[in-house]
Amino acid sequence: MDILIIEDDASIAELEKTYLEFYGYAVDIAETAAAGLTLFEEKTYDMVIVDVMLPGEMDGLDFCREVRRVSDVPMMVVSAKADDADKISALGLGIDDYLTKPFNTGELVARVKAHISRYEALTSRETPEKRNVTKVRDLAVDRDSRRVTVRGREVRFTEKEYQLLLFFIDHPDVVFTRDQLFDHIWGMESFGDISTVTVHVKKIRDKLETPENLKPYIETIWGVGYRFLSD
Repeated sequence: MDILIIEDDASIAELEKTYLEFYGYAVDIAETAAAGLTLFEEKTYDMVIVDVMLPGEMDGLDFCREVRRVSDVPMMVVSAKADDADKISALGLGIDDYLTKPFNTGELVARVKAHISRYEALTSRETPEKRNVTKVRDLAVDRDSRRVTVRGREVRFTEKEYQLLLFFIDHPDVVFTRDQLFDHIWGMESFGDISTVTVHVKKIRDKLETPENLKPYIETIWGVGYRFLSD
């Protein structure tokens, strides 16, 4: 289980990390909301713990607002701001819990465990057969929730990466040129360089192809384009 802590007070961040790691969680720390957002986009987390008052242009609530646009991962605010108005503002953004400083480390761990367990129960309630899920080898795309997993681990995609991946999945074993892919995803009226297709294909490959996946999902047909391999 991976947890992201966004906290500019190093002593508090290390305290949280120490106790969570003791209970078996893997923990990453970011000192700013911007740095936390970068980590969140690069890695899949099971929970996020964030302070409100952070240095930089983004505060903790700005971070939570951005995350809620793309994910329903459990989030808990740990803040010195104890006013009811602050708590209401945070919970109104879809944050799952609010813990005020100073806090009891045992209570922090207990809340983390409860939120992760609750989230796992909710996400596993519906079986793949009852949902609009497409599977290709170790890859699964839940079109209802727009979640992509590889070997059971969620991988995040930008909107264009997701659209391109779905297009490939819906047209397996067909060779497409970069021009055709650009027209289908970005539109014939769009302005841009078709080299963006190459960039997006590389990003998709980097996210899908792990050491366990010996066979690639997207094959380059040199001098022509790309083909998505269905088996």
